Amino acid sequence: MTSTQAAALALQDQAALWRSGEAGAADVVSSACDALVAGVDSPALRILAACTRAEADYDVHDLLPPALDELGLVLHPAGSRAAQEAGVRALATRTLAGELTPRELACRIHQRFGHDLPLTERLAELDDEYDYLELGDGTPAQVDADVLAEARRITAAVRPVP
Repeated sequence: MTSTQAAALALQDQAALWRSGEAGAADVVSSACDALVAGVDSPALRILAACTRAEADYDVHDLLPPALDELGLVLHPAGSRAAQEAGVRALATRTLAGELTPRELACRIHQRFGHDLPLTERLAELDDEYDYLELGDGTPAQVDADVLAEARRITAAVRPVP
């Protein structure tokens, strides 16, 4: 994967995190800037990247969809299962990159979705297992390994590469 493709996927992931409430609008604008620097370009992306932090909360909602569309990237409808799952995949990707600990991933997923999203059921169970560790059952290293294995499973789905 080229750095341009990686930057485009990072922008798509950031958009998914924003849609799922896991990132702010200013984070989307920063990701748009990163994508431009990496060589991803389109007229709508330039407009999105030009937003100030103060404008981001107001403008990202309108500017992000056309920017992603011009790049052939996906932005799922807000509140849809597809949007939730895209956000989960983005968090799992960040965990595998070392940006989140396995415990943070399991906790965030469990708090946001409980045991209601089929894709994340195992992560919710693993978050429960972390709680059991406080009672002396098992080791954190084993639960961490199980969370990382689940993150790899979640991210293994084929993603379109722009």
